[in-house]
Amino acid sequence: MSTTLLISTLYDALKKKLGLEWVTGEEFGGRAIQATADSTTEVSLVGHLNLINQHRIQVLGSKELDYLDRLRKNSRKDTIGQLFSGQSDLIIIARGLEAPRDLVEAAAASRIAVLSAAPPSEETIQHLRYFLGNHLAEKLTLHGVFMEVMGTGVLITGVSSIGKSELALELLTRGHRLIADDAAEFARIAPDVLNGTCPEMLRDFIEVRGLGILNVRAMFGASAIKQSRNLRLIIVLQEMGEATTMDRLHGSRRMRTIMEVEIPEITLPVGPGRNLAVLVEAAVRNHILNIKGYDASQAFIERQKQRLETVSR
Repeated sequence: MSTTLLISTLYDALKKKLGLEWVTGEEFGGRAIQATADSTTEVSLVGHLNLINQHRIQVLGSKELDYLDRLRKNSRKDTIGQLFSGQSDLIIIARGLEAPRDLVEAAAASRIAVLSAAPPSEETIQHLRYFLGNHLAEKLTLHGVFMEVMGTGVLITGVSSIGKSELALELLTRGHRLIADDAAEFARIAPDVLNGTCPEMLRDFIEVRGLGILNVRAMFGASAIKQSRNLRLIIVLQEMGEATTMDRLHGSRRMRTIMEVEIPEITLPVGPGRNLAVLVEAAVRNHILNIKGYDASQAFIERQKQRLETVSR
């Protein structure tokens, strides 16, 4: 998967976090970094100064600048010339160090922007990799309410008007947190990780039939809102009478594949008198136990076997 990323977009997104400042080339902010999310590509996205396998974003820290200072005049000129003659689209000077004059002049002549970042080079690279990974990740929008329940990202889905938002509202009153109502955007940020966020237009709001649009942050406080969370469990709400496969021992748990990532999915029948908020909490608690290696149904089966063996003696 490949895409383009404007230097100005990167600057605006990380300006506060990295203390970014323009050294030269602000007029080239509209230049696109030919970014790619494919780790097998020959040109990597970001890293320390590398003149052989050049990164799209080259980060120069104190060691790299010291290396340039140790070079003789002609070697230094050739090295800087090589830096601006390859695949690099952006140069970042870490730790707020002063950029060498000859490097700035070469950058201006090559129409390549140079930025200054406050953190050390390693920390700068880590932030850049995280930002690029999220920006370039494969994305998918899913219908439903995405919440953090007991620290776990849970997507509540079901047909329209089955009560997803009402369930979310009850979970909010029980201390859990809302990420997105109606539509959640998921990005595959790692081979087995889907991270969910809320589209900006929907952030903080939830729609409840009869009440209309509610501002969760204004009603419950900032602590009731979570910006993002990895998707770990899907809860499907289904009318009680609808046909579905139910296992008395294991329930309706199955695996659902989303963007090649397997996510556990549980179907909860909706009917009069059923406390869905409690059932969702129980489903999450049981999911956490499963992750830790405990399976209640298997433990029950083992207990039955032991009982039968005892009786048969």
